[in-house]
Amino acid sequence: MITRAIEHRFAESLAFFPSVALLGPRQVGKTTMVRGLMNQMEKPARYFDLENPADYARFQNDRGLLLESLQHETLILDEIHRLPDLFPQVRGLIDQYREPGRFVFLGSASYDLLKNTSESLAGRIEYLEMTPFLFRELTDASIERHWFRGGFPQSYLAPSDSLQQRWFSSFMTTYLEKDLPQLGMTARPALMSRLLTMLGHWQGQLMNYSTLGNSLDIATSTVMNYVDFLERALLVRRLQPFYVNLGKRLTKSPKLYIRDSGMLHHLLRISDYLALLGHPVAGGSWEGYVIEQVLSLLPWQQLPYFYRTADGAELDLVIVSGLNVLVAIEIKLSNSPTLSRGTTVALQDLGNPPLLVVTPGSNDYSIRPNAWVCSVATLPSNLKRLGVGE
Repeated sequence: MITRAIEHRFAESLAFFPSVALLGPRQVGKTTMVRGLMNQMEKPARYFDLENPADYARFQNDRGLLLESLQHETLILDEIHRLPDLFPQVRGLIDQYREPGRFVFLGSASYDLLKNTSESLAGRIEYLEMTPFLFRELTDASIERHWFRGGFPQSYLAPSDSLQQRWFSSFMTTYLEKDLPQLGMTARPALMSRLLTMLGHWQGQLMNYSTLGNSLDIATSTVMNYVDFLERALLVRRLQPFYVNLGKRLTKSPKLYIRDSGMLHHLLRISDYLALLGHPVAGGSWEGYVIEQVLSLLPWQQLPYFYRTADGAELDLVIVSGLNVLVAIEIKLSNSPTLSRGTTVALQDLGNPPLLVVTPGSNDYSIRPNAWVCSVATLPSNLKRLGVGE
């Protein structure tokens, strides 16, 4: 079984917090990881799948008695969004008998889930996000395969590209027609499919909600609400621009990315790796892929942004702690990258922080003073050397 990067933090959280919520899209491996760790937990663990009619029924009848009878065990509740009224009761049980590791909640992130737990379990819960497979989690992985297929386990591990695409087709149909409506999405599945496909074509570009709304024949405010929902469901990411008081005209719109590269390529009907390299979205896809690898390394106090001015100065990613820019990152789909004048000007604007230029597979080397080229494989060690990451 593939060891997930979040396992250590999950174990730490379970040893301190009364409850832990592990959030992430469906089929990302949450259940597999937690069930694989049950024998290592400090207390006996009991697993319930709330999409299983028998398990769901047990929480409809004599729920209080059931929960009290299991108070000395770690209770794992999968697909917790199906029982949103459970959290006030859980709060009472925790307050009566407060000790670490009483509850583990698994589910797709949604407004209702976060709202109910934040109101009911404040100070009693930690939220952890589980991503699809990260490159650093995979042994002897091919960067081409991981970038093209993405990190959903069934997609990455499929025996062929054809089966991988068939899996994604089934996954997207289920997600649009069943999962998103269960999480509170009221839009028609066909409309959400069109929206996701359009967002895929905009990979790595500045958001323009008005243009999207006109293309879909819906109100701009409605588009914004839908994109908000997809972001909370951990399917898309909006990267915000970095503002500093420079007297410059700075970009104010966020950039948008489909978070999993395999999902992006499926939405755009890119059939294989060679087709990807020749597609107009290749650069934006590579940028989004690397950004996901970087952001998975960041502790809570280190925040990601991009930087762009109206004069063309630009950096793909800047990692900030407080008001200090720790490192700037340029993402290049080339193993022989060059730096533009816009990159140089942007670095000067920000006080010349260290620069990493991330490529698919080049060896590490210094491209100029305080700037280094690295590959995705050596990215974590280079970030750590510069004080970024945990």
